Amino acid sequence: MNTRGVAAFAGVLLGAAATVAPARAEEPIVIGFDMPLSGWFQPIDDGTIKGARLAIEDINAKGGVLGRKLKEVDFDMKSEPPLGADGAIDLISKGAKLILVPSDFDFGGPGANVAQSKNVIVFSGASDPKFGVGGIGNMAYSVSVASQVQGAMMAEWAYHKKGWRTAYVLLDNTINFTKSLCGNFAERWKKLAGDAALLGQDTFLNNDPSITTQATRIASLPKKPDFVFLCSYVPGGPSAIKQLRAAGVDQPILTGESMDGDYWLGMVPGINKFYVVDYGSIAGDDSDKAINDFYARFKAKYGKPADVSYTLRGYSEIEAFAHAVARARSTDGDKVAAAMDQFKNEPLVIGPTDFTDKLHIQLTRPMSIIEVENGKYHFVDKYAIKDVPADIKY
Repeated sequence: MNTRGVAAFAGVLLGAAATVAPARAEEPIVIGFDMPLSGWFQPIDDGTIKGARLAIEDINAKGGVLGRKLKEVDFDMKSEPPLGADGAIDLISKGAKLILVPSDFDFGGPGANVAQSKNVIVFSGASDPKFGVGGIGNMAYSVSVASQVQGAMMAEWAYHKKGWRTAYVLLDNTINFTKSLCGNFAERWKKLAGDAALLGQDTFLNNDPSITTQATRIASLPKKPDFVFLCSYVPGGPSAIKQLRAAGVDQPILTGESMDGDYWLGMVPGINKFYVVDYGSIAGDDSDKAINDFYARFKAKYGKPADVSYTLRGYSEIEAFAHAVARARSTDGDKVAAAMDQFKNEPLVIGPTDFTDKLHIQLTRPMSIIEVENGKYHFVDKYAIKDVPADIKY
């Protein structure tokens, strides 16, 4: 069992439960899943949903929170953002005290805005700092590391830990996450290595059938970069990697969490020299034992290994809410938010987590660096950013 997660607050739950009236203790705490249970976004958040369900099961096995079990109620927003608002209204009408929305600001925003207006805590795995106090309101939280931090973090890691000195940026210019990731990588890289160390920048769109021009441009450089920084997601990202390799671009390729997971590796058979930053190694070889224990229990629960680290986000969203409710001794939104805003190195399975009344996303938590060799994942490093970007708007 994960000693950092559920066990860390079991004593708090038992103590709080003693103060709850017997009749109220029988009422479940409703958690609303306003999530893409179908549609094209479903595979992206499937791991988040499964992780959250495992957390509910674990917490209920410990007696629940305030002596009350957690109860999941679902609404399928069908990967259509406007339906998220309808879903939040429906779930809140059924008593939801916590709403989970998709792991993207644009997809999760409509549901989150409704939850905010009704004073209900809402969690997302979104990496956009706007999913928080500034963009949604004081009820909106993310356990994820901000996209700006991820880009700058990978620049630091490549420079300080690998000793690389030249880079080329290839941006899939379709979503805000990839734009922010590449933009902050480029800015930090030039600060570390100098403007001339960025040998070029190119763009494509996720649904482009070919990036031959961009791949040829990189392959034809008189001075080859030490690595390529790719900002994309499935399916365009794997397609781009395959075309880069076919064009003779054999340099290491680095990327952010949007290409996390091994579910797509079959699209690029035998992929090598690929590095991705994520929340914990799904191979079970992370330097954090609690993460490895979590993946072992995930496999036991679902009968197969996790294929993406987003499972840690879903689990930790439920953990964070449970910790705060136990301390607030209430499910009232304002009281839960006040308790959550006191989190400092809170021991969630995803790692130490901080919230304040102004900051509802992670900036300094270490992330795992994963390498893919011969189509197989393995952990190589745990890295925390040294210099948080100053212009993050949250």
